[in-house]
Order: sequence, then C-alpha cells, then structure tokens
Amino acid sequence: MKRIVMLMAGVCVLLCNTSCQTKEEVKEEKTEFLVTNPVKMDTAITKEYVAQIRSIRHIELRAQERGYLQKIYVDEGQAVKEGQLLFQIMPNLYQAETQKSQAEANFAEIEYKNTKKLADNNVVAPNELAMAKAKWDKAKAELSLSRVHLQFTEIRAPFDGIIDRFHVRPGSLVDEGDLLTELSDNSKMWVYYNVPEAEYLDFQSQVKQKDKTKVNLLMANNKLFDYPGIVETIEADFNNETGNISFRATFPNPKSLLRHGETGNIEMSVPYKNAILIPQKATFEVLDKKYVYVIDKNNEVKSREVKIGGELPHLFIISEGLKLDDKILLEGLRLVKENEKINYKLENGQHVISHLELYAE
Repeated sequence: MKRIVMLMAGVCVLLCNTSCQTKEEVKEEKTEFLVTNPVKMDTAITKEYVAQIRSIRHIELRAQERGYLQKIYVDEGQAVKEGQLLFQIMPNLYQAETQKSQAEANFAEIEYKNTKKLADNNVVAPNELAMAKAKWDKAKAELSLSRVHLQFTEIRAPFDGIIDRFHVRPGSLVDEGDLLTELSDNSKMWVYYNVPEAEYLDFQSQVKQKDKTKVNLLMANNKLFDYPGIVETIEADFNNETGNISFRATFPNPKSLLRHGETGNIEMSVPYKNAILIPQKATFEVLDKKYVYVIDKNNEVKSREVKIGGELPHLFIISEGLKLDDKILLEGLRLVKENEKINYKLENGQHVISHLELYAE
C-alpha cells in the first residue's frame, strides 16, 4: 500500500509540474510587446547658451582738464540724470584765464569801434579797420576757448544712468584723460551669447528674416528674468578659433535688476519643421551611440543606430536612421534579443506621444 501511495503521489507531482510548465509556455507565447511608429510634426526645442550681460550704454568718465579734484557731488551706485553735476576740478586758474580773455575781448571791441568811426570819416584806411576787426574776432575766439576750458572743470552726466565706483578721491591731482568713474545706462540691456555654426545655420533656415525671435534669460540664481528679450542682431563674422558667431538680444530692464557685467544663460527656442519624433524610452545606448529596436516584416527584432538631432521632454528628434513607416519597440527593450521573433501590439505614434506618462516604465 505504501508503494502504491508513493507512486500515485509521484504521478500527481509530475502532472502538476507538466501542467505548470505548459501554462508558463502558453503565457510566454501570448506575451505582447508595445510597438509604435515615428511621428512627423513641426516642433521647437529650447537651447541654452552662456551669456554676458552689458548695459546698452556703458562709458568711462575722464578728466578733460588737469587740476585738483575739488568736489564729488554723487556717490557710487547712485542713479543720476542727464546734465547732473558729478565732479568739480578746481576752476580758479581757468576762471582767471576766462576773465583775462574777457578783458582782452572788451579792449579789442572798443578799439574796433573807434577805428570804425575814423574809417567812416575817411581818417584811416580800410585796411586798418579790417585789422581791428580781425583783432576783435581773435579775442572773441580766445574768450570762447577759455570758457570751454572752464566748462571742462565740471564733469556732468551725458545721460541718465548709474555711477560705478570712483577711481579718484577729493583732493587728488588729476591729469587730462585720467579715469574718474564709469556710467551705465541700464534702461535696456544687451545680452551677448555665442552660437555654434551648425545651430546658426538651423536658426537661419527655420526663422524668417523679418520675424523677431524672442528669448528668455536664466539669471545666475536659476530664475527666469521677468521680461523676454528680442534677438536684434548677429555679428558679421564667425570666430575661427571657436567656430561660433555672436548673437545679441535686447532686454527691457524697468526695475533695474540687471547690471552691467552680470552673467546668465539665454534660452532660445529653435524651430524644427517636419521633425521626426520618437519617445526617448524607445532608445538604448551602446558606446555613446543611440539605438532602437525595429520590427521587420517577419516580426523579428533588429537593432538600428539613430542620430539625435534634438531633445525635448520625453522625446528625441531623429535626424538619421528612421522612416515614418518603421515599427519601433516601445516597451520591454531589456526583455528581447537581436533577431528574436515577438508578438506585438502596434500603438499609433500620435497617441503614444500625447500619453507618454501613461507608458512610463
């Protein structure tokens, strides 16, 4: 009896194992992989470029006359108005020269008027009157020159702006041309950034000449500047050493947040016409190259290298390697092998792209 019971138990175990293996094989045979197609559509990608921020006007204020700096009327970092007095160079010498020139001009005028009366009465020759007139004109010219020199002892703001740090202090002896400070007009800012040649060509081919491209500025604190800028100019020549060309965008600065010399990153949207898109999760990498699994007409898996032309959230723009009628494996990339025959379900590419989060692994 014991032998019969053990025999029956062994048969049951064998039947059970056979049944389980059969069910697993059936289950494996029924496994379906999700497959989709590339999609062609117009899109745009956002690229970042290191940027240098410059004031729309940033100038050096220098002494125009030699002398002792008598007074500074403003402070570093202060906002000033056009025509506001900033520095005063001791004017005593130039005031004296102006007074002297004024006296000489007055004397020459009196001399000319007396000579004219004599000439009108034919007492002196016309040539003598002409010489008196020339002497008076010369005295007036010297007076004007003296006044200009006196005026140069006052350094005034040529436009509204912000004063930079001082390079001199009251009492300093300054020579003509010595740097006093800098003045920045920050009402608008020019932001310069370098674009590689290939991206420049893409930009020029995709953007119409009359269109103004808007860009955003990511500041050093990783926050976007409140106001978008406009690309207004591109330099004439490429830098032969770097292969880049410089773009300039103009940003409004109503709150004076941006200052001359800041840095940041420009975010520029580059349009792509008729771009071929696939989900990023449909790709895998081997030795820094991107691949996808393509399902051929025999339902067999074939790996194929693709070239990435751009990157979007969850998507790659494919520049080479795929056609619109190709079927690519979307899920289970780690579960298949090269040349393996699979069962699959084809999902429309547009639907997959619009519901990418639902297909997240």
